[in-house]
Amino acid sequence: MATRAANKRLTREYATLQSSPPPYITAHPSETNILEWHYILTGPPATPYEGGQYWGTLLFPPTYPFAPPAIRMHTPSGRFQPSTRLCLSISDFHPKSFNPAWEVSTILIGLMSFMTSDEMTTGSLSAGENERKWLAARSRWWNSTGGGSSTNPTKGNIATIRGVGAVKAGDGGVKFRAEWPELDEENWTWMKRNRIDAATGRVLPNPDAQDAEGSGSKTCDPQVAALRRGPGGMGTHAVLGDAGRAARQAGQGWVGRHKFLVAGAVLIGWVLLTRWVNGGGGEV
Repeated sequence: MATRAANKRLTREYATLQSSPPPYITAHPSETNILEWHYILTGPPATPYEGGQYWGTLLFPPTYPFAPPAIRMHTPSGRFQPSTRLCLSISDFHPKSFNPAWEVSTILIGLMSFMTSDEMTTGSLSAGENERKWLAARSRWWNSTGGGSSTNPTKGNIATIRGVGAVKAGDGGVKFRAEWPELDEENWTWMKRNRIDAATGRVLPNPDAQDAEGSGSKTCDPQVAALRRGPGGMGTHAVLGDAGRAARQAGQGWVGRHKFLVAGAVLIGWVLLTRWVNGGGGEV
């Protein structure tokens, strides 16, 4: 339970965030617990996270602002392990280095700065740029479906909006929807418009309008294009083409893969044999 000082401080900081939010950052406390905050970082331009929707939580101690919050990012990003406490100078891993003058906005700006850097720490990942772009493109789908489980729930995983620790694939997007209902509605509209399969996060083909890559509806949305390219950065058609060729070659023997060479050798052999017979090569 928050102390009177923590309650007063967090209430004032929420009002400040509403009136003057930092770029690409929004946050609010839970309706049932002012110590539990939910934030959204929008991936800034000219980064691998551009356009991504990164949802996470700050869990403040009752003694805030004299101690820092636990920081987690739930949305897969390729930068942080989902739903894992992050070791930062502004987090509860380093309470002695926390400055009571720092506010929620300061903490989230610091998190954004660390996310777009290359520095490693406990809870961070070193995924490649293409994978991070692909995860950014999947972020809205992941948030609103719980990783696809809204249409195919994970067995034994009971959806709940309680708690802020392990928000992982399988909750059906319930926790995100409870905290961000307007964003969730926007996400579903985006998925429907761009033919994103709710179960898999993949772009479904549109038989009525083929685009330049040969699949899906025509769109200029860079995130949809990133979904088609996949985590490796290649177009879906290129990946499938290479895979198909490899599969065909793997299923053939040496003769099948070199049939023209074999045919040429047979033809040359037949010509030489004919000349030898006609020239009397069979006489003793």
